[in-house]
Amino acid sequence: MIQPRRRFLAATTAAAVVPFCFPTTPARSADPPRRQGKSLLRLSLAGYSFHSRMVRRGTPEQIAAAEMNLEKFIQFCSDQGLAATELTGYYFPQLITPEYLLGLRSLVHRQGLTVSATAIGNDFCLPPGEARDRQLSECRAWIDYAALLGAPAIRIFAGNVPRGDTEEAAIQRCADGINLCLEYAATKGVFLALENHGGITSTPAQMLRIIERVENSDWFGVNFDSGNFQTDDPYSDLVKIAPWAVNAQIKASITISGQKQPADFARITGILRDAGYRGFVALEYEESGSPFEAIPALLDRLRPLCDG
Repeated sequence: MIQPRRRFLAATTAAAVVPFCFPTTPARSADPPRRQGKSLLRLSLAGYSFHSRMVRRGTPEQIAAAEMNLEKFIQFCSDQGLAATELTGYYFPQLITPEYLLGLRSLVHRQGLTVSATAIGNDFCLPPGEARDRQLSECRAWIDYAALLGAPAIRIFAGNVPRGDTEEAAIQRCADGINLCLEYAATKGVFLALENHGGITSTPAQMLRIIERVENSDWFGVNFDSGNFQTDDPYSDLVKIAPWAVNAQIKASITISGQKQPADFARITGILRDAGYRGFVALEYEESGSPFEAIPALLDRLRPLCDG
């Protein structure tokens, strides 16, 4: 049963002050997810694509007045004939209630869509203390939110090395944080998808150092983001993390040796297919042009490369 609002908020508030203990290094690191059948790519769109038109953590009045909000975004995805919609966590209101989440879930279903994922902007590299406990508690709260939304996965970040610290220590704390939250995610049926998002996930080698310290679980994987490796050969780097993908995003551009250029959609989807990926592929538009004008054309380019 869904908790009444008062109990729900009380539980979330209590979680924010409960300290977390650190787990031991796992005996067996996270394996790539088990799959059966040929690759299957289902097209979605990330709410972050309208970051320039949305309000972050606004009041109901601010959100309603914005050029784009989650309700309008869901309708936009429906109008584009998509299979799914990614509801990025930044654009939820300041106060998130069960009624609000279930209202979004109802709207998504009535528009013939599925929630492909949601996302948080956490930092698990922080040293022990109140700030780190808040990051961990927020992740647990979003696991609850995702479960109510019907979102199968949460895109999570790793973070950055704190000043005066070492990358090795930050990577260990990140893995510890994932393990702590992963145990709870498994009880709610929500995947935690670690995104290659700069900081200590700027390279596949860093990603794999984190993955090898994460407990083997059916509820952990990688959020494969095609635009976030900015190395000499990002396509080859994407190949290295693709086997762990449980969610995927494609950007319109890719950066090779510091040079930004149009992304090769066929090559990126080919990497996912070669890895046997079965799941959602969300376009995440980050270019400077109008998302209203650019996104339909980009989706038209992706549709022939996906399965629906």
